[in-house]
Amino acid sequence: MTVYPPASPSEGGPPPVGPPAASAVPERSFIATWMFSLLLGFLGVDRFYLGKVGTGIVKLLTFGGLGIWWLIDLILTLAGLQRDKEGRLLPDYEQYRLISWIITAAAFGLWLVTSAISRVYVYIPQQFGPMMPWWQGQ
Repeated sequence: MTVYPPASPSEGGPPPVGPPAASAVPERSFIATWMFSLLLGFLGVDRFYLGKVGTGIVKLLTFGGLGIWWLIDLILTLAGLQRDKEGRLLPDYEQYRLISWIITAAAFGLWLVTSAISRVYVYIPQQFGPMMPWWQGQ
């Protein structure tokens, strides 16, 4: 004879049957999302990591919306507004907010400086001397 209601799993009863609860899905990390967004966002890796496969494929095929979508997702992540597929905010945002802003600003600043320097070297005439004297044969 079966007793109703069945005993809970802690009392030696069978484990519950059915789909896992929504909370069983692990939370995504802010640091991983931010790094994916900063370094590989134009390929949609951040979207794939958050479980948004459809928009990740679109972002991959459009190279981050020609950079616009990549920048918007990076700003959303840095502002703490990025959500995973289940609609949850990234849990460790407050802990790493300041350092992520500093590193992102430094990366953009370094990019601006190196691109400006490389533009200047294009306009230096050859009469001032070659940049690499050993490269004469080319």
